[in-house]
Amino acid sequence: MMVTNASRPVSRLSTGILVIALLYFAQSILVPLVVSLFAIALVWPLQRALKRWIPELLALLIALTMTILVILMVGSSVAWGFGRLGQWLFVNAARYQEIYVSWADWLELHGIAIAGPLADRFDVMWLVRVTQGVVLRLNGFAGFLVLVFIFVMLGLLEVDDFTRRLRLPGAQPQGEKILSAIREIAGKLRRYMAVRSFASVLTGLVVWIFALAAGLELAAAWGAIAFALNYIPFLGPLIATVFPTLFAIAQFESWQMAVVVFIGLNIIQFIIGSYLEPLLTGASLKISPFAVIFAVFFWSFMWGIPGAFLGVPMLMVFIVYCAQDPSSRWIEVLLSGGSADDEGRPAN
Repeated sequence: MMVTNASRPVSRLSTGILVIALLYFAQSILVPLVVSLFAIALVWPLQRALKRWIPELLALLIALTMTILVILMVGSSVAWGFGRLGQWLFVNAARYQEIYVSWADWLELHGIAIAGPLADRFDVMWLVRVTQGVVLRLNGFAGFLVLVFIFVMLGLLEVDDFTRRLRLPGAQPQGEKILSAIREIAGKLRRYMAVRSFASVLTGLVVWIFALAAGLELAAAWGAIAFALNYIPFLGPLIATVFPTLFAIAQFESWQMAVVVFIGLNIIQFIIGSYLEPLLTGASLKISPFAVIFAVFFWSFMWGIPGAFLGVPMLMVFIVYCAQDPSSRWIEVLLSGGSADDEGRPAN
């Protein structure tokens, strides 16, 4: 017995490592599958409402079309914005390199000796290649869309039958618990995506207006990038702030104007992301900021750009399922901060 008890932590650690490895190496299938499950949770109410007025297959076609259009709109806005940015960087690479070297020399004259070696190794073409790489990856997700389309189509056709099977006596009591968790997850996902979409559109519009007012070139591209990247917490707004600031350095050749752009964009992100979004979201979607950051970085490492987008929704799923079991409810309280209802909830 002692040997068995001592081996349990090792067994659990080994299982965890194997699961993480499976998630990483099977991402080409798992990422479209997870995106499809979230899409089904979001569009199922639409299909259910349409089925009351039109045939089921036509309702399915409309729901699928809307899903693909939304994915294409977000992906295309990023690809278009970074594409415009890549073209500008390629044309003005020499100008950018000259400004960087002059700044590095100025820093070295003021005692920052590391600026010289950095200037020798810096190559603006690296930044161009990074930007073009992002565009190529976004333009090459046709296969991804095909898998998502197939999974969403099959899943929407299966929802009613799957719900009936979960309500069968042989599936109880787990069936009702799963249905309850699915309903809660779907409701939270829809609210989260509605608030996030509103905030993303607002962020894109305000960034576009700010870029126009500041005289920043490619104002529409910066607005499109800010709109799409706002769906990725923390990392997205950071990228949407740093890139225009670097761009402003080359365009205006003035660190003062670059600081103005940087501060202005941070104020926009702070007001919308730290004040407006929590106000619209409410306490029902409250999640620990540390847990959000960890989820975004972890799933970015596992699945790249799609993982960064899926990090928070997957964290929400994990929190809901932890809340279903009394033995794991403490995890839900730690990750979400709990709610006023938790104080009066029986421990079971």
